[in-house]
Amino acid sequence: MFRIWTAFAVLMMVSCPGFAQITGDMIEYKDGDITLQGYMSYDKKAQGKAPGVLVIHDWMGLSAFYKEIADKLAKMGYVGFAVDVYGKGVRPNNNKEAAELAKKYKSDRELMRKRINAGLDKLKTYDNVDKGKLAAIGFCFGGTVALELARSGADIEGVVTFHGGLDSPEPEAGENIKASILVLHGADDPYVMETDIRAFKEEMKKADVDWQMIYYGNAVHSFT
Repeated sequence: MFRIWTAFAVLMMVSCPGFAQITGDMIEYKDGDITLQGYMSYDKKAQGKAPGVLVIHDWMGLSAFYKEIADKLAKMGYVGFAVDVYGKGVRPNNNKEAAELAKKYKSDRELMRKRINAGLDKLKTYDNVDKGKLAAIGFCFGGTVALELARSGADIEGVVTFHGGLDSPEPEAGENIKASILVLHGADDPYVMETDIRAFKEEMKKADVDWQMIYYGNAVHSFT
């Protein structure tokens, strides 16, 4: 299982040329009264259903970088959905604003889980998506969100985090995880505390989660 996920993670960092007809659309969806706007990418020439992958942005919000990742996924045969955690038109202008926005969700994990599950629910509405083959990848803040999606008990196959936060105010929520977890971590990342890493490992072991953590030597935060 993890050989597959590791290969998948490596492929995400390289270009994926091919003969697919990739179509990308901005998609509006809802979390209660909040309007969100994500980016859906898929191969228009593909026949049948394809696995779906949520792409979760960092603390700066949905940007061209994450749309490009969704496009890469589409070229690889997936339906890529770059979600919007913050809301339509809500984008921080600098790191200070980004930190404040991210804190809103990191301090309210119930809201974070509800928001990302809204994206998962939207992905499931598409006829070209195989509802039995769903996964999520997240970067930095998005890695934290991806783990919270798993902790919510979402029925997904796997989660991959790239330099994501590992802290959890509710370690008992690990018991809800159904997905396989792959954490890709910079060994010299100054923003992920060693105490959080130890607590995360203990959470995974106690809940008997199918998990793996890979350290990249000399890599710092945001190594992708």
